[in-house]
Amino acid sequence: MATECISPTILDSRWKQRFRRRLLAWYAVHERDLPWRRSKNPYRVWVSEAMLQQTQVATVQAYFRRFVKALPNVRKLAAADERDVLRLWEGLGYYRRARQLHAAAQRIVAEHGGQFPRDVETLQTLPGIGRYTAGAIASIAFDQRAPILEANTIRLLSRLVAYRDDPTKSAGQRLLWRTAEEILPRQDIARFNQALMELGSLVCTPNQPKCGECPVASLCAARAAGLQEKIPPAGRKTQFIDITEAAVVVRKRGQVLLRQCPEGQRWAGLWDFPRFEIQSEGPLFVRDELVAKVREQTGIVIDPGPLLKSMKHGVTRYRIRLDCYAGSYRSGRLAPAGGELRWTKPEELDAYPLSATGRRLARLVHGA
Repeated sequence: MATECISPTILDSRWKQRFRRRLLAWYAVHERDLPWRRSKNPYRVWVSEAMLQQTQVATVQAYFRRFVKALPNVRKLAAADERDVLRLWEGLGYYRRARQLHAAAQRIVAEHGGQFPRDVETLQTLPGIGRYTAGAIASIAFDQRAPILEANTIRLLSRLVAYRDDPTKSAGQRLLWRTAEEILPRQDIARFNQALMELGSLVCTPNQPKCGECPVASLCAARAAGLQEKIPPAGRKTQFIDITEAAVVVRKRGQVLLRQCPEGQRWAGLWDFPRFEIQSEGPLFVRDELVAKVREQTGIVIDPGPLLKSMKHGVTRYRIRLDCYAGSYRSGRLAPAGGELRWTKPEELDAYPLSATGRRLARLVHGA
């Protein structure tokens, strides 16, 4: 594939002035009223950026409001129990983001006196803060002259300079970071960077970009070459893997058994019912496998019960059918094979952070 593009150095001062003026004028009219834009508080900027990674704006808004209401500043977040942080995050997915947010808050309090670093380099030393998030915090909260590059601006800048290769590879990243830096104005950096992201999100969309509504369409090299639908090039389609898992609701004297997912496993830090991949087919074989794997995971022996519900969901490249079974404690002592185990009352399940399917099952258990 050809990698020709317009070099950022050819985007002369006149082009840059026109681009900045048109972009900011458009943003003055089309800026969305989003809850994290109502102040330049670095904590709110940071939380919003963490939540927006791989998550739609419409989904994030309610989560953001709930999170900052419960934990309104970095000291409150640092002092919170991880279980409470994960419970507030529940449903957003990619839970590592929440755990890194919590760890970074503790570092900010311990090493920076609860004050956010203002420079990109120091921000990047904190857990979960990479070059983009550091640039977003520095530019939006502190109006530092820091470039940003995320999904929307990668697409927008690739089209502006007609970069035809994969923009996520090293060469593309170098060129686009350089472009993002060269087009920055000398002042009003916060609005400029937010306007870039807004234009990419609302107008310069992945499919069928709205060039007729774009304030910088006449400055776009991809549009001039008729390549706006081909830039960036489409990525490879995900090859999905189908698997079957089982979750078992083990009951003992009115309580159910929960297991905390250990480090290195999916949903680390969250709680769940005993869950595992299952290979058997046929009721008798499945029954034996449930007994063996619950014992391996928890140390206890169960009497497996009926199938309660089947759910289908996806995690990264896996398409999962989750069969949820009832079970009752028969013998043995809890001996976790990684992660804490805990008997809890069904009405207390709301206090535990669970995966989306775990929460659905918890509601079924609580209603039983």
